[in-house]
Amino acid sequence: MKKRILAVGSVALDTIKTPFGSVQDALGGSATFFSAAARFFAPVSVVAVVGEDFPSKHLARLKRLGVDIRGIQVDKGRTFRWKGFYDYDLNAAKTLKTELNVFQNFKPVITPEHRNASHVFLANIDPEIQMSVLSQIKKPALVACDTMNYWIESKRGGLEKLLKKVDIFLSNDSESREFSGEYNLIKAAQALLAKGPKLVVIKKGEHGVLCFSKNFTFVAPAYLLETIFDPTGAGDTFAGGFFGYLTKAGRLNEASIRKAVIYGSILASYNVESFSFDRVAGLKATAIESRYKHFRQLTSF
Repeated sequence: MKKRILAVGSVALDTIKTPFGSVQDALGGSATFFSAAARFFAPVSVVAVVGEDFPSKHLARLKRLGVDIRGIQVDKGRTFRWKGFYDYDLNAAKTLKTELNVFQNFKPVITPEHRNASHVFLANIDPEIQMSVLSQIKKPALVACDTMNYWIESKRGGLEKLLKKVDIFLSNDSESREFSGEYNLIKAAQALLAKGPKLVVIKKGEHGVLCFSKNFTFVAPAYLLETIFDPTGAGDTFAGGFFGYLTKAGRLNEASIRKAVIYGSILASYNVESFSFDRVAGLKATAIESRYKHFRQLTSF
């Protein structure tokens, strides 16, 4: 089976303010950030929905990056929008407005070609939609999903069912605590592993990543940066680098997982250096490898 990632999530327009600047209606969304990072390791097809108001230049930009956009449908209405800001604590976004618009009634139908995807990433969307997508895929070799507090609170049952079907579960530290009912992250990871996945990845922003399986634990710091403009999409970018590398590696063992965490962290470090995904979109593979080598030097002892 030819390796290809099918990424299902949001393609959105973000209005963001940080202590270092602001943007209005910038290209965002979980599937956007994920695909921009994952493309360095494997072909990516995106399934999402946008409104009639969505700028065609954004779709053209994704296409130029090599992302397969044939699964992005254009519906009548307005595109999903998010408006928020960050204070100097860049780990915590403050939401000012969320407009689901066409995303509210999104019911993805996977094309026959996309049903043959070898690797499936279910980005942060309604777990019922995630399950619907997964049911349309023939024989995926690897499946991962992400989530957020909103779905944990409103669709816990659906998320519980989904975790029995996926190999990898990604969430941040607050989501892991809420979903598991455990404050300690080691206990939280153990509780989440008991729900079905083989691997639990807990994202902690500038404090790094914790990775748990039943056989090993891996802890990685975040890459040290001098310049940070906007952390929006950093978790999705991490997921793209992480899952993209695992797709390329073709195996889910400790060695490949450890490298995947580092590649994910590196892609996320580039993402926060600009608004939207501008920095990642302009990256060359040589820059990623250069930062990978530096990361190894920083963490070697």
